[in-house]
Amino acid sequence: MLKLFNSLGRKMEVFRPVNRRLVTLFTCGPSVYQPSHIGNFRTFLFEDVLVRYLEYAGYTVRRGMNFTDIEDKAIEEAARRRKTVGQIAGVNIRRFIAEMRSLRMKVPDYLPTASATVDEAASLVAELLRKGVAYRHGFHVYFDPLKFRGFGKLYGLDMRSWPVRKRRFHKDTYPGMRWNRGDFILWHGCDDPAVYCWQTEIGRGRPSWNVQDAGMVSRFLTETLSLYCGGIDNLIRHHDYSKAIIESVRPYPMARFWLHCNHLYVDGRKMSKSLGNIHYIGSLRRQGFRTGEIRFFLIYGHYRDRLIYSARNMAAAAGRLRDFRARIRQLQRKASPSSAAGRVATRLKDLFISHMDNDLDVRGAFDAVHAEIAATDIRRLSPQEAAGAIACLREIDEVLQVLF
Repeated sequence: MLKLFNSLGRKMEVFRPVNRRLVTLFTCGPSVYQPSHIGNFRTFLFEDVLVRYLEYAGYTVRRGMNFTDIEDKAIEEAARRRKTVGQIAGVNIRRFIAEMRSLRMKVPDYLPTASATVDEAASLVAELLRKGVAYRHGFHVYFDPLKFRGFGKLYGLDMRSWPVRKRRFHKDTYPGMRWNRGDFILWHGCDDPAVYCWQTEIGRGRPSWNVQDAGMVSRFLTETLSLYCGGIDNLIRHHDYSKAIIESVRPYPMARFWLHCNHLYVDGRKMSKSLGNIHYIGSLRRQGFRTGEIRFFLIYGHYRDRLIYSARNMAAAAGRLRDFRARIRQLQRKASPSSAAGRVATRLKDLFISHMDNDLDVRGAFDAVHAEIAATDIRRLSPQEAAGAIACLREIDEVLQVLF
């Protein structure tokens, strides 16, 4: 029975989807003003393993993931490079999808961009204005958290300390993992034709980053999502903003489960574009690592724990994977064309499921399966038993995507 740590309530819960026939899942995608680094891909790979394990468990999954292509940072980057936001985003989106495929990631069913869902975001803002939880100030529109009952519930924010004095935060994002205790911007109004603005039902402007995800989700949201996922930094401001926006205009919760992946760290600091301590898939490949080894390093560790990147740790993970693959090749040499379920295959499946059902414990699952194979005297197996073990490992690898 799959149990997941739900950030909403901060506890382990048995996974029960909203719709038994179809698990709906939305995940925060990349900001595409720059290429995605391996720290970004750690989160996206955790989500890929989640989707694959749900399918392994028998669920049908439909996943959406957004591209953030219009925000303050993207506009500033375009101006710096003397290109359009669309030119930069287009290159980075194509690179991202190519790297997803090279890492054996499932491409989500829906890949909306913020620039293609401006009308949906504007409609949400219009409804928030009608309900009185948002208001105009000059050209812009802001959300008042004090007008939404339960604001900050996902993070566990104590609203008793929220300042009564009116404060407005105008930027899309702010540095650091801190709360901006005041009203957050929903809509950047403008009348300058030279900037990135659209004509909508609420006037000319562009949606802020804070409302973009909610706008993209609303295109596909017809009921409560079973799962919503992202990086742990989204627990500060962003996901509570999205939750408050959607639940202000919808008569049902935004999502039943909220899952958050921890950061990838380098030299004691999280890997981020702003710090400049980043590594890319391509740079690791140039160091001699295969994409399967990169995938393994990024999923080998519990998603809620910090993952520490170093050349030594990367090499150690690659070596562990190579050792397991060598054992699998021994099994393959012994296997016959026909297979039979034997003790080894049954044990492998039970070990894998017991660890993965415990909040997607990939490391525990991999180590347990690896240890079982290492302890097996392959010479004593019948060719049919060896083939059965290989068949089981192939099923497991539908989730891990690193063994074959």
